[in-house]
Amino acid sequence: MSHDCRGIATVSGKTTFIAGALPNETVTFKYLKQNAQFAEGYAVGIIAPSKDRIAAKCAHFGLCGGCRFQQLSQQTQIDYKTAALKDQLHHFGQVSPSRWLMPIKHQPYGYRTKARLGVKHVPKKGGVLVGFRELDGRFIADIECCHILDARVGLKITALKTLINQLDAKATIPQIEVAMDEQHTALIFRHLAPLSEQDRAMLSQFAQAHSIWLYLQPKGPQSITRLWPNEIETKLSYTIQPYDVSICFEPQHFTQVNHVINQKMINQAISLLELNEDDRVLDLFCGMGNFTLPMATKAKHVTGIEVCEAMVSLGTENAKQNQLHNVSFYQADLFNENAKAPFMHETYDKILLDPARSGAKEILAVIDRFKARRIVYVSCNPATLARDAGLLVNQKNYTLTACGVIDMFPHTAHVESMAVFDLCR
Repeated sequence: MSHDCRGIATVSGKTTFIAGALPNETVTFKYLKQNAQFAEGYAVGIIAPSKDRIAAKCAHFGLCGGCRFQQLSQQTQIDYKTAALKDQLHHFGQVSPSRWLMPIKHQPYGYRTKARLGVKHVPKKGGVLVGFRELDGRFIADIECCHILDARVGLKITALKTLINQLDAKATIPQIEVAMDEQHTALIFRHLAPLSEQDRAMLSQFAQAHSIWLYLQPKGPQSITRLWPNEIETKLSYTIQPYDVSICFEPQHFTQVNHVINQKMINQAISLLELNEDDRVLDLFCGMGNFTLPMATKAKHVTGIEVCEAMVSLGTENAKQNQLHNVSFYQADLFNENAKAPFMHETYDKILLDPARSGAKEILAVIDRFKARRIVYVSCNPATLARDAGLLVNQKNYTLTACGVIDMFPHTAHVESMAVFDLCR
């Protein structure tokens, strides 16, 4: 298996990465890309299966690119992802943790509450397609349902196809953004041409019949407006227990796709930080306060830093609504020099890091100025976590105390993880 969980074969002397293929099995495959060094492809037939292979739940598995690992049990998926994380920590960071954390996991179907569905009018295939792209990335997969999505949308794929197929604008709707909280489902319809009054009426009727908050997006994100219901101002929200913190957001905002795993992840991070009422905490790449606000219920003060001004405003608003007065949010680009920023001239007892896939190399270059005793690093890319772990251990006088995987995206090659770093005495 490769680090991104593709099978590795040697074909005509060339290393070939094959999506959907497992170690110790024989497959037929289709090429996606070839160059002088390596080739890429995806499995289209299984001649001699691996002992680990199981029957996929979804009839569209193998065509749809929304997930890659329904042919493996959840535990086997986690084992492969843990092995990939261990290997990358060793090769890219030259580090290994003192102990391994138990994987964070939950049931692997119906978990996804945030997604972007492609839409394409294809008369040759009978009309409108709604779903994820095919494995080769070129076309929208022709699917009827999705078992990975929360059933409130996953079982409505056919209904959405039927709806859009009846619209005058069916050829000018390229995508639907999906966002859900515990009680509500929101869909943002991107449309490239103005909608007729008849189309708007049909969309409103569909939203009302299916209890959906339906939004329209004619241009950029700033153009998003709610079509139905139009008489309420309520946002989506989720509650984080046991901290009794509620976080409000709009459907276009970034949130974790897996509500249950997000809750477990927050609980583990706060437990590992061992927060107390005297701690001053720095939350880097804080977003709208997913970790910031629950941490504030345990610490003396939490400072959240985020590049997006809209997220900073939303975090501040959420802190106010939760009556948390020991939180400060600031806008700063953590990939660039921030020497004059006020937060750079403070010290902190603990740090929470939750960067994007590119990691946190730039801010870690000056992390020692904060003098934090403990850092908890939440990562969505084991390669950059491994690189950053090497920097912290080999250059910044930290030790890698613990590490483990988080099964945020079952059935995909995505590896989420958490690591704990302690300052050496």
